[in-house]
Amino acid sequence: MLRHFGVKRTYAHNLKLAVLLSLTAGFVNAAGFLGFSALTTNVTGHAALFAEGIARQDWGMARLIATWMVLFLSGAFTSSLIVNKIGHNARFSFAIPIVLETMILVFCAFSPIISCWGFSGNFFAGSLLFAMGLQNALVSVISGSVVRTTHLTGTFTDLGIELAQLRTDNYKAQGELLSRIKLRVSIILFFMLGALSGAYLYTYISFRSFLIPGSMLCFTLLYDVFRLNIKRYYSNFRYRRRDKN
Repeated sequence: MLRHFGVKRTYAHNLKLAVLLSLTAGFVNAAGFLGFSALTTNVTGHAALFAEGIARQDWGMARLIATWMVLFLSGAFTSSLIVNKIGHNARFSFAIPIVLETMILVFCAFSPIISCWGFSGNFFAGSLLFAMGLQNALVSVISGSVVRTTHLTGTFTDLGIELAQLRTDNYKAQGELLSRIKLRVSIILFFMLGALSGAYLYTYISFRSFLIPGSMLCFTLLYDVFRLNIKRYYSNFRYRRRDKN
């Protein structure tokens, strides 16, 4: 799901990646908004707020929004740099951005305690924007820009284009279109499911809800780390049994 790049990737890899990380991003989007009163998975809305701050000459607000946008950019830059520096073919080169994102989510889960040390809600919101920048760039690099999980604007646009292209006599092209449409719909549905889960759980367990997407990321990471070892162990086990027989 995460280990495969380029021609090694399959549709199944991209679908699993889209489902798990869209669910995570939707959860963070809703819980982050409720917890810190800020959009934490994309920068589209922040561009309008930045312009509003400048128009009203509210320089404090403009600086804050600009900082958040730079943090998202920094997360994307950091994730891409890590993967490219280690190399696409290096084993588990994706692990560092996932671990960093998980640490930030755990950090935000304990924000009521940590805020006593002088950290504001704006600081935690910026941390989540950095984490979502990490995730968005990682998913984009791994999938070859096929999957993006932290926002839906581009996904809805691509879905609309592909639905319009369905009327074709080329059945092979139609099959590929249907696969892409299924992928887009999966991203949208699981992002929405994550958002609903994040909003619902935040009302009951407050900031501890950020431990849920952190757990999802841990599962995603461990799935890829141990799945290969389990498959090798199972193959070796079957090979030894066959030799004994």
